[in-house]
Amino acid sequence: MLSTLIWFPVLGAIAIAVLPLRQLKLAALTISGIALLWTLWIAHQFNFTNPLLQFQEYLPWLETLGLNYQLGVDGLSLPLLMLNSLLTWIALYSSEEEIERPRLFYSLILLVSGAVAGAFLAQNLLLFFLCYEVELVPFYLLISIWGGEKRDYAAMKFLLYTALSGALILVAFLGLVWLQGADSFAYDALMGQSLPLWVQTVLLSLVLVGFGIKIPLVPLHTWLPDTYVAASTPVAILLGGVLAKLGAYGIFRFGLGLFPEAWATLAPGLATWATVSVLYGAMVAIAQKDIKRMVAYSSIGHMGYILLGGAALTALSLVGAVTQMVAHGLILAILFHLVGVIEAKVGTRDLDVLNGLMNPIRGLPMVSALLILGGMASAGIPGLVGFVSEFLVFQGSYSVFPLQTLLCVVGTGLTAVYFVILLNRTCFGKLDNAIAYFPKLEWRERVPALILALTILFLGIQPTWLVRWTESTTTAIVATVPPLTQPTIASVNRPVNSPQTVGWVVPDNSIK
Repeated sequence: MLSTLIWFPVLGAIAIAVLPLRQLKLAALTISGIALLWTLWIAHQFNFTNPLLQFQEYLPWLETLGLNYQLGVDGLSLPLLMLNSLLTWIALYSSEEEIERPRLFYSLILLVSGAVAGAFLAQNLLLFFLCYEVELVPFYLLISIWGGEKRDYAAMKFLLYTALSGALILVAFLGLVWLQGADSFAYDALMGQSLPLWVQTVLLSLVLVGFGIKIPLVPLHTWLPDTYVAASTPVAILLGGVLAKLGAYGIFRFGLGLFPEAWATLAPGLATWATVSVLYGAMVAIAQKDIKRMVAYSSIGHMGYILLGGAALTALSLVGAVTQMVAHGLILAILFHLVGVIEAKVGTRDLDVLNGLMNPIRGLPMVSALLILGGMASAGIPGLVGFVSEFLVFQGSYSVFPLQTLLCVVGTGLTAVYFVILLNRTCFGKLDNAIAYFPKLEWRERVPALILALTILFLGIQPTWLVRWTESTTTAIVATVPPLTQPTIASVNRPVNSPQTVGWVVPDNSIK
């Protein structure tokens, strides 16, 4: 069942690459659409009251290396699987009709979708690493071939940073297995490790830096603005909407999940790290003149909220962190799509040039209206999904880290500042009379933004549709971690999970 989400897009990519298909885009959309429907069917069958892994699959592979084909899904990975499937379809649909080398483009997009799904589903550390690395080359090609100005520089920078990310994560995984004396990279077998606290802290630090590059967090973010700006609109949607969430997922699954005692020790530092990222991303975004670069920098700040929620590690804040992953993916996708439409219609992304797009006759009124909605969602306006996720994070984190939480709330105010600047200069004012009528929107340009806007609005009004999928799993995760105020070396001697049990297990209350 779960394998379909991995291999169907991969086989579809191979088919598009080699078969003489006449309608390549239609074929790619059909493949991604089927994968999306399959993901929704799995969500329909998913028991959201069960915190453990469901629909598990196991197939012996290279047992001498400790590598087996193990898949499973829980409340931490399911929302991100749905996000991956949706944004893959959105990215394919929003691609240009007459794109260069379409066969390769659509194949690479589908290959990325399958690899990311595999990473979200993998329950073997080596299997996760393989999927984590597989998407690297397709993204490099998507940026370097179909990117804009400075695409070669941006693609190479992305390749180097993400290669370093993978190397650090692999070292942490190998170190864990070697020091533990385990004969397998199975996730469930390694959850019960009882290494000294200082060893756990070293390994967790490698994991945090490795996945911190992928998110990215300050000061590991320098690849992001160049890459997001150089990437085409569909690729930017996947980079910000899906790939960054893979980094956040990895921190929770393999950082928090494998090293809970070390996480409790480092939690205050992680909360401070998150705060720095939030404030830095917001302040740098305010200074930008390129609206695409402004949206790119805004991503750094919003990913900081996710780390804050994980650092506080209350049931409410962790639910908010997972919700923020999905909310940010949807919001960033609609913003990048609309920025791409503006650039295509107007021919510029410069705030000093753009003006009056809300003009109902000669401007782009629908784009402006949707851009306002996207900006409001990013700023956390009530009634939209951005408010729900940020409120959960702040409400759950304040009792643990009040100062860092208040500073992050200030970050939401700064978010409102730069989006007011963007909307005021882009949508309002008088349209330059020297400019004739802008081309009207086609339906293919409207559909992705409308789907994303309706999803953002619906989940903002009915957040339980999103929260319920992850609540039981995140509650179980919180129960496995000792109190943040009393991390002790003795706490590593918590009960070891049964080899037959896969997923999050609530241990004995003695650890508290």
